[in-house]
Amino acid sequence: MSVRVALGTLIIKERLGLSDDETVEQIRENPYLQYFLGFKDYNDEKPFDSSMLVHFRKRLSNDLVCQLIEQVNHNALEQTKSKSKKDDGSDDTDGGPANAQKKNKGKLLIDATCTPADITFPTDLKTLNKAREHSEEIIDKLHRPHKGVRKKPRNYRKKARKEFLAVAKSKKPPKAKLRKAIRKQLGYLRRNLKSIDELSKISSLLLLSKRQYKNLLVIHDVYSQQQWMYDNREKKN
Repeated sequence: MSVRVALGTLIIKERLGLSDDETVEQIRENPYLQYFLGFKDYNDEKPFDSSMLVHFRKRLSNDLVCQLIEQVNHNALEQTKSKSKKDDGSDDTDGGPANAQKKNKGKLLIDATCTPADITFPTDLKTLNKAREHSEEIIDKLHRPHKGVRKKPRNYRKKARKEFLAVAKSKKPPKAKLRKAIRKQLGYLRRNLKSIDELSKISSLLLLSKRQYKNLLVIHDVYSQQQWMYDNREKKN
């Protein structure tokens, strides 16, 4: 295995806080992680056995991997601070904000195999509400470096919360009312996902905490499954 595969695998393990088996499974499931490791094509088979991580750790110690991650985080934060300062003092003539958007781009990793414990997965109105709340938290974090420079994406959180509670407080809401509430929450979540995708182009995803990063991995899949169930009138208890 190349150094890129060995180092990348250990970074994934440390960054997501996974076991050796979970790390290999994440890589198998996620085409973005395979691309990160340098694989040219997606393969749904395990790229290597989890026992290989033992050899990776012998080649690259945990201390070294942690130092590299800390350095990457530090560099990303410094770039974000530098870009924010540049945006404050630049105009359209020198291409400050416009050019800044081309730098420090993050990638939106989408996967559902690493499910955080605080999201009730996989279904119903409560699930959508939780996913929406987590997406709002991520938007807040990614927008923070651009506060006062860029307009924050609208997410209608108060309205969405009010609409959720109006149905959630009912013991047995009518099916039509519940379906309408799910449709609205899907719309709010879809809007938030688009905002996160746009923000990830100008704010490094390394700004997110480990918990937020894990939530981000699952939110998109929650939306996809819920949208499919809504379109096909399916329900899971």
